[in-house]
Amino acid sequence: MENKRLKPKATNVVSFVPNGDYYYKKALKAIERDEMDKAYKFIKRAADLSPDDAHVLLQYGILEMELQNFEHAYELIHTAYSLEPNESEIIFMLAEVSGCIGHIADAQKYAAQYLEMEPNGAYTEDASEILEFVDYVGEEMDDMDEFDGAKHVAQEKARRHMEQGDFKTAIEMLEQIIEEFPDLWNAYNNLALAYFYVGDAEQARALLYRVLRENKGNLHALCNLAVFAYYEKSNEELNELVGLLKKIQPFDWENRYKLGATFALIGQYEEAYKWLRSMSKKGYEGESGFYFWLAQSAYFSGHETIAKEAWKMLIQLDPSKEGMEPWANGEGSILRNSAENHRDFIIRQLTDEHQSSRLFGMFLLKRSAHKQEIVAHPSLLNVSNFTAIEKLCMAYALDYDFSNGSKEEQQFLRFMEVAELITETNDSISLEVAQVLSTWFALGEIAFQQGYSFKNRAALAAAVEYSFHTALENKVTKKAVAGKYNISTATLSKYNDELYEFVPSDFE
Repeated sequence: MENKRLKPKATNVVSFVPNGDYYYKKALKAIERDEMDKAYKFIKRAADLSPDDAHVLLQYGILEMELQNFEHAYELIHTAYSLEPNESEIIFMLAEVSGCIGHIADAQKYAAQYLEMEPNGAYTEDASEILEFVDYVGEEMDDMDEFDGAKHVAQEKARRHMEQGDFKTAIEMLEQIIEEFPDLWNAYNNLALAYFYVGDAEQARALLYRVLRENKGNLHALCNLAVFAYYEKSNEELNELVGLLKKIQPFDWENRYKLGATFALIGQYEEAYKWLRSMSKKGYEGESGFYFWLAQSAYFSGHETIAKEAWKMLIQLDPSKEGMEPWANGEGSILRNSAENHRDFIIRQLTDEHQSSRLFGMFLLKRSAHKQEIVAHPSLLNVSNFTAIEKLCMAYALDYDFSNGSKEEQQFLRFMEVAELITETNDSISLEVAQVLSTWFALGEIAFQQGYSFKNRAALAAAVEYSFHTALENKVTKKAVAGKYNISTATLSKYNDELYEFVPSDFE
């Protein structure tokens, strides 16, 4: 594929800082060697450094097409077209990607435009095939309005900003889209979500009520209201909306997916599984989000084989989800009865007035099947208000690499290793084990603040478990607990005495 490049101006200054053109050339060389993984990495870096280079964006878009990421490819190639509208190769690729995402009118327009510009060009045969296909399906598209590419690109960019957590930019873009297209209801729905995630629930609800007034029965608006009610614990409103959503029987894929994903997010797993599974049975092949919610709903409604099949598909699409599967820390009913998968229990810990409870909540969050949902919540985790130890614990929950950490970080890791050992030794975080862990976080928080070294994790784990049972007057012996953690009774006694120094006044 030949790309016309502008010759750089002569200069005596030599830069050792790689720029977009540097990575673009490395990407082209990688493509020549058929090293597509390297090519993708290089072209993505080139686009980050040269976001206004049409040729870089074009090549990035072509690689995305090969990976079947057609929506992103369309956004990239359309942006390249806006930068260089007379570049024939860009025009042909715009025709190609428009056809891939079903925008037949655009495919026809750009293919015809390419043939006018390059009647004997490199893509003449391909462009002619596009027009032949359009003629073949012409009867089905007679009533189709020509798709507005700029509108689509703007929405995709706004959606991408939301996925990256840049809600302020997304809000600005969506408000501009709505001003230009006042009947574009999906833009209103996305804007409502963006406002909700920045904490403006009142504005978010106002937008959804407007959609429902002017576009009665809009499923996405109803689903978003249900999500808001769920997050805000408005149980009466949630029950009413769930009852309404259960009566809806959507036909098209988009609404089925929205309904299924919403049911999964709010914990209505049986309903979620019904809709998402019905889609997969009929051959639906969605993006990673579809398989994430299918796996979640299947697992928590007892369909573990389907859940694992869906998760396998998810990992193929998004390898970063490796290790986050719902069954990652156990199997079967044992896991489902564990505290780390009780969403409301975790949220109660995260929002508790006591810091030790919040630390315990983050420890549970690390291994929870609800981790992604809770982290994405707009108000549960306000990192800007966290104390130093809470920031460490949040980093731990998000699998931060502490390998080169400070002395304080290493002390913190030893603190957490005790909690990990309690969990490992007791198979699952049952109610009783959760109470032992809660006791440990209450004691360990104070010990950490006082600079305690946490040298013997097995002895500390045994000591806190023994102390817990003793406080409740349960019939346990030092010998039994010491044996459970492979330490001597003398060591248990020593560390039991050490822990007593950190007992808060309200524990005595």
